Amino acid sequence: MADQIISQEYLREIFDYKDGELYNKTFRNPNSKIGSKAGKVGTRNYKRIMVNSVLYQFHHIVYFYHHGIMPKVVDHIDGNPANNKIENLRMATFSQNSYNAKLSKKNKSGHKNICWCKKYNYWKVTIRVNGKPKWFGAYKDIDYAIFVANAMRHKYHGKFANNGKQK
Repeated sequence: MADQIISQEYLREIFDYKDGELYNKTFRNPNSKIGSKAGKVGTRNYKRIMVNSVLYQFHHIVYFYHHGIMPKVVDHIDGNPANNKIENLRMATFSQNSYNAKLSKKNKSGHKNICWCKKYNYWKVTIRVNGKPKWFGAYKDIDYAIFVANAMRHKYHGKFANNGKQK
């Protein structure tokens, strides 16, 4: 059974979906019971699930269960890896998924895409566009730098734009 290719039909045979969770419809292994929630929380709050001895990201299986395709990247629209409701999941590229990332813990300005240039005493705005950094100016006023960063994220990242805060 480990060499069986999964399909949408197969997933629907072994799981029921409700509100972002998958429930076992069959006895799949010694740890699963019919009607119990499938999957376990792994690293960084992302749930994982074993199907036919292959470990998958849970949100990929939920997306596949509903749409019948397994994209390389599935984005959590609200940025919350624990929210696997289908209306919160969308297919994305690696770049689009990174556009929707929250503010890095390493960020010192408190604002996404803005950093302080100590040498010249200004805030600089840099945003990645198609994997490459793009510079959008240097500003003495942090509020104006925030305005520019938000506008450029909206322009270049579209519906994946995220100001760095949890939505």
